[in-house]
Amino acid sequence: MIGPAPEATGEQQMKRLFLTVAALAAALSTPAMALDKVSYGTNWLAQAEHGGFYQAVADGTYKKYGLDVTIVQGGPNAANQALLMAGKVDFYMGSPLQELDAVKQGIPLVDVAAIFQKDPQVLMAHPDQGIDRFADLAKAKTIFMGKDGFVTYFEWMKKNFKGFSDAQYKPYTFNPAPFIADKTSAQQGYVTSEPFAVEKAAGWTPKVFLLADNGYSPYATMITTTESMIDKKPDVVQRFVNASIEGWYHYLYGDNKAANALIKKDNPEMTDAQIAYSIDKMKEYGIVVSGEAKDKGIGCMTESHYQKFFKEMVSIGIVDAKLDYKKAFTPQFVCKGVGMTAAK
Repeated sequence: MIGPAPEATGEQQMKRLFLTVAALAAALSTPAMALDKVSYGTNWLAQAEHGGFYQAVADGTYKKYGLDVTIVQGGPNAANQALLMAGKVDFYMGSPLQELDAVKQGIPLVDVAAIFQKDPQVLMAHPDQGIDRFADLAKAKTIFMGKDGFVTYFEWMKKNFKGFSDAQYKPYTFNPAPFIADKTSAQQGYVTSEPFAVEKAAGWTPKVFLLADNGYSPYATMITTTESMIDKKPDVVQRFVNASIEGWYHYLYGDNKAANALIKKDNPEMTDAQIAYSIDKMKEYGIVVSGEAKDKGIGCMTESHYQKFFKEMVSIGIVDAKLDYKKAFTPQFVCKGVGMTAAK
């Protein structure tokens, strides 16, 4: 039978105490594991439409995932897509059409998440001109559009609806005054932005028609990276995608004050009223949470949805039918239900 262990001598107790203190000191002096530094280039000046990324910085979500993230603000003179191609940023806020064009040019850019299930592009009309449905926009004598819209979604409109013609086109200069002055006109915009500007300037609410709710199907606000990044650092890609998704849930359904403060720091012209309006419209129209994202989480991106948009672009001659559209995206990092418990 084994008896109780003999009591330690004073010398043994002191030795144990010394070893414990030494181990504790060593643990405290050991540097924390270094965070992986990555950068994300946005496509415009800081705004609520970028809020989830700023949220993940502000509330420590990126750090929780072992990332030190820098948001590189876009703008009129920014070239963040070029920076991604040059390896100067790790991720970019791309778009499916940009990535399809990259495939055409042999540039290895890949969409890894679609934060916006719906493109926020809208057309607006005056409230008293009998324009009550999207197809009624064909009645507008003038439609103010940017060049990109004229050669993409307007071509889609002409193919899928009767009455639209090139004669309606006038360049949009990001000034709502010509639209406000001309009752017979319509104007492009984002559902999160331009209608608010018109309401402030004109004192009346325009009729708003979201292209995505009328059949135009591109994803938007992508997380885009390079094939090299996916091949060499898939774990970093996955952590950045997951953390960004969580950031978006927290931004839309949690306390977003700190994120909004960062947005206004990067873009001092941004106002609280504009931010509140944008968040409200993103929720109202299901810009972020709709479609597959309802069941599989923010950022979800499927081949069937991507293929649908590809076929739309083929039908209007923007993209060659022989293009391998599957090179433009990968669904491997999304549709996993990450962060859904944060939604209210």
